[in-house]
Amino acid sequence: MGTTVVVDGLSVAYGRGEPVLRDVTVTAQPGRVLAVTGPSGAGKTTLLSAMAGLLPPAAGGVAVDGEAVRDRDHAVARGIVLVPQDNGLAAILTAGENLQVALIATGVSPAEARRLTAASLERLGLSGQTDQLVEELSGGQQQRTAIARGLALGGGVLLADEVTSELDAANRQRVLDLLHDEAGRGAAVVFATHDPEAAAACDAELHLVDGRAELVRG
Repeated sequence: MGTTVVVDGLSVAYGRGEPVLRDVTVTAQPGRVLAVTGPSGAGKTTLLSAMAGLLPPAAGGVAVDGEAVRDRDHAVARGIVLVPQDNGLAAILTAGENLQVALIATGVSPAEARRLTAASLERLGLSGQTDQLVEELSGGQQQRTAIARGLALGGGVLLADEVTSELDAANRQRVLDLLHDEAGRGAAVVFATHDPEAAAACDAELHLVDGRAELVRG
């Protein structure tokens, strides 16, 4: 049994403004990749941020295995991993250190963190960048480092926000294959993307327009 995330009637607003998301309902199921599509400003990042516990709901809610997600710490404790659109890497650390710090923070031993880091960076073709500072990496390498960190954490839920936008065709396909591999090991994967071909390769697709959602493929 994997981890299931249920978004039920979710509305999210920033401050006292109008809701960015309105009454969104969808389920992210273990073993499946859910694509979240829609134009810029449609609410894709907002949805993933709410699922990750970073944004409180104005109405409705997000639950993981039947338990309401309270905040980011609670989401992390329940195995919800987020690869953010801005990568979220520490510029003063190397690529390898970014992974190791995240792993050790979850209780992994330093030796195991080093092993997982090496394996995950290799999967993304980044073994040669392990000791490079993040600021020395290209945009695509930074994006792949963030993905490697997300994969190394091995959560039951992987939320990936526009993680192929900086990649060439070969690395884009590599990442898509790895996201499907995560689903294959039983994770629930949610992938926000502008790429119709990438979305078509997913098991289901939720399309957002002006904060409202339609499940176009289930």
